[in-house]
Amino acid sequence: MSDDTLPADFAHAQIFRQRLQAIYGSARAARAITAMAADTEDCFWVNPLVDGDAAAVLAAASPVAGVDGLWRLARTYGLSRDPLAACGRLYIQNASSYFAAACLQVLPDEEVLDLAAAPGSKTVALAAAMGNSGRLAAVEPVKARFQRLRANLQRCGVSNAVLYMRDGRGVGRAVPERFDRVLVDAPCSSESHMRWHDARTYRHWSLRKVKECQRKQKGLLRSGYAALKPGGTLVYSTCSFSPEENEAVVQDLLRRSDACLVPLAAERQPHFAAGLTSWGKQTFESRLSGTLRILPAGVWDGFYVAKVSKPAA
Repeated sequence: MSDDTLPADFAHAQIFRQRLQAIYGSARAARAITAMAADTEDCFWVNPLVDGDAAAVLAAASPVAGVDGLWRLARTYGLSRDPLAACGRLYIQNASSYFAAACLQVLPDEEVLDLAAAPGSKTVALAAAMGNSGRLAAVEPVKARFQRLRANLQRCGVSNAVLYMRDGRGVGRAVPERFDRVLVDAPCSSESHMRWHDARTYRHWSLRKVKECQRKQKGLLRSGYAALKPGGTLVYSTCSFSPEENEAVVQDLLRRSDACLVPLAAERQPHFAAGLTSWGKQTFESRLSGTLRILPAGVWDGFYVAKVSKPAA
């Protein structure tokens, strides 16, 4: 599917296409839109918190370049129906999502906060990297999503997590400077989850939705930074392309705090791009180029990742 054949029932298709072209240029935007129509591979990792022999699946899979421990497998294999996936031994997760969690570089015995945790894919990845040691606080305010988060963590053998059903925007005030590391994978307009064969994935999108998300994202990021210890590390991520939800949110934190950006290397992958330093009439700080944009490509969804440190006391 080319970018000229976006679904006829996507009311904002022209606006969406123009925005992608303004962000990435016509050629890369067209490739992104085409990639968003493809859904032919599963991406997964082996969960050390659950027992099971994964040798047969790994023999049929290929490693994902540039990300240790991540594998890709043709959708026709039927991994989602495999008993090892059902019990949590094999965790199906998009490469971009796994990469964002890995950027936090959690260590055993640390105190870690996942501020917008449901449905729990990144939470499980963090717990696995911590070896179920330390303490992992997982926050989700919506009851149905909270229940799904809890069930997912139980299924996947996570035992170091403490769950809180509350609005993450108040956590920084409640427990200031408590956590060694904080993940703010913020609720967003989910632009990269659009699949043109499924109208449910794109009919929600509008510029109004983008702006509504931005308000919540700014509050969550400020809260997450307030909860971070001096010397700690925070990762902010979204599955949106919109600069309003990405660079603009991070710039808001930089202007309100002493936060320092930790540069992420855009040259690591051909579908990685540096963060924007301008959007429309808005100019961002030059250091925003050290944040990372991931374009859709194969097992990689579109994503945005920024890494922040808090100066040591």
